[in-house]
Amino acid sequence: MTVDIPDWAADAAAGLPYPLVFATVSGAHLYGFASVDSDLDLRASHVLPPEEVIGLRTGPNTIESDTVRDGVELDVVSHDLLKFAKLLNSRNGYVLEQLLSPLVIVTTEAHTALTSLAPGLVTSGHAHHYLGFAATQERLYLKTGKLKPALYTLRVLLTGIHLMRTGSLECDLGVLGERIAYVPELIAAKREAEHGPLPAGAAAHLAADIPALRAALEEARDDSHLPGYADASAVAALHDLVVATRLGRIPVANPRPY
Repeated sequence: MTVDIPDWAADAAAGLPYPLVFATVSGAHLYGFASVDSDLDLRASHVLPPEEVIGLRTGPNTIESDTVRDGVELDVVSHDLLKFAKLLNSRNGYVLEQLLSPLVIVTTEAHTALTSLAPGLVTSGHAHHYLGFAATQERLYLKTGKLKPALYTLRVLLTGIHLMRTGSLECDLGVLGERIAYVPELIAAKREAEHGPLPAGAAAHLAADIPALRAALEEARDDSHLPGYADASAVAALHDLVVATRLGRIPVANPRPY
């Protein structure tokens, strides 16, 4: 995946007020259809110090900011490691994608350890996340007729199907949709403009393909070799990782650029 990430992305991550476990890029850049005017979705996990967890004055479980830098909208979301771990262990495909994103801005020893646990936390239940996310995007597409939610709907369904069939995560629509003839045209149109129009004739294809892909995801879920629940040893190791990182036994204080 070749993606243009602004040089200042690492500085933006370093500007967060707590040590980081990781910072990656999500959104359209990860999905393979970033436009010339796309915003940058920076996703991270930070570590609150013990005194801000066990004391009366607790730190933020989630940090969010929405700013503009060099003309680019920068959307930052960071979860404290404990919250991130709980989400990761709740069949949440969104945080799984953040953790495993190949667009790494900041990485640490704790990030490597966390990533190594991910395969044991993937379940057939992740299909529910992708079915629900796709339904939301499809409703938005049907309401607006716009290109962006149409692309998101396809991407989400295809990612879910791939995960159920292979156990591995793929988020790039260009890879996922390489056998769907009109997908390259949709991606090209999106790259030209963030809120560009749907190409002529695409609506008819989508009307047939979205229900078919939804059915394929449901079938892939039912036939998946993935377990219904996370591996108990992976969950135990995740617990130990959170504790060790919180207590400073696994370094995060000096995140290094990827």
